[in-house]
Amino acid sequence: MSDIVGIALAGGLGVRARPLTLTTPGSIRSKATVPFLGKPLIDWQVRALSAQGIGEFCVVAKGRENRFQVREVLNYGESLNVRVRYSRPRHDRINAGSGESTLRNLEYWDLNGLALVFPTDSIFEFDLNAMVDAHLGSGAILTVGSVRCPAEVAARKYGVLTPDQDGWATRFMEKPSLDNIRTTIGTPTVCVNAGLYLIDVARFREIFAMGGLISMLASRLDWGSDLLPWLIAHGAPVLNWPIERLGDLGTPRDYLRTMREVLTGDYPDLTRMLPDRISDSVWIHESSLARLDPISGNTLAENISTGAVHIGPGVRIGRDVEIGPGTKIVASDIADGVDIREGCHLDGVACMDGSMIGPYARVADTYLGTMASVESTALAPVHIDGYTAIGDEATVGPDTILSGQIVPPRGVVGARSMVAVS
Repeated sequence: MSDIVGIALAGGLGVRARPLTLTTPGSIRSKATVPFLGKPLIDWQVRALSAQGIGEFCVVAKGRENRFQVREVLNYGESLNVRVRYSRPRHDRINAGSGESTLRNLEYWDLNGLALVFPTDSIFEFDLNAMVDAHLGSGAILTVGSVRCPAEVAARKYGVLTPDQDGWATRFMEKPSLDNIRTTIGTPTVCVNAGLYLIDVARFREIFAMGGLISMLASRLDWGSDLLPWLIAHGAPVLNWPIERLGDLGTPRDYLRTMREVLTGDYPDLTRMLPDRISDSVWIHESSLARLDPISGNTLAENISTGAVHIGPGVRIGRDVEIGPGTKIVASDIADGVDIREGCHLDGVACMDGSMIGPYARVADTYLGTMASVESTALAPVHIDGYTAIGDEATVGPDTILSGQIVPPRGVVGARSMVAVS
């Protein structure tokens, strides 16, 4: 696979993912660099694709945050034993969308052969060799990775492909309504676009050179909204290829659901790369196992062995984490330097670096940003659930109840706040 180039699309402001994509109010974190299971997302993507044989990556970036934050993570690929190149900042002024920027950079980098275009806000489980074999055997100009999901889930959220019995795409609709899906497709499940595009670069460059898309280049040419439906409408051979899994991280709810799925075994290629495994579904760094809790004076390893602390299934714990007795953690990701006091119950929680959870908190399906603080106490415990997302350095006061709330970075939520899921 060494002759396949990976093209990462790093654009946009990550509005739907906030507060995960904010470091402070108004300060943007690129979606590609949002922390996930101890590493920035783009790091996981490059590692996973490099394990399948891709050795060269080109980052199509737009904006200062995306370009330089991604470069800070990947540099030029040396630490990952790959080569990484970046689009030029001057191209941002004429960037008319992900499709236009991909086509323009195929020319700029003078690429040939095959390229795999992928978004930087998702993870995937798929066999690249099988996808390439299907692509080459079919003669397709483009092979689209897709997953099947219920029509109700796809509606207004994902692009929907309609393949014929041989897998050729005959129609594509970008984020159609449920009524539109029922009228045009009429099946309870549909093929949704995973954003993975295996392309024949030479043939794409021919289309670009012939000027068939010129009228769209000056206004907008996104992959899903414009380029893919244009190709299908003009009879280009576009193949639908089912992949095993798509993990969307584009919103706090999707992030937390995907995190749970990875930690509980739905993405074996990714979990095999997690370090510090101590059982089939638990990963704990040795510094945390040796960490004493100030109440019992025991190490975390001792508390786990005696049953004073329950960890798992589906838990990753990073470096130098302190966990008090009586705590139970399930299907959660605990980053470096986190403090979790006694008596806490966590289920489906992502705790970023340096976050703090006070005694007897009950937290489920929640993202807790870097150095965020949950000031629970034994007499005034905090309850959080419903896919709540708490931004970096935010504070949740004692005796607070939250459900489905977005708390911005450095925000403060007072006691007994009750917010319904929106």
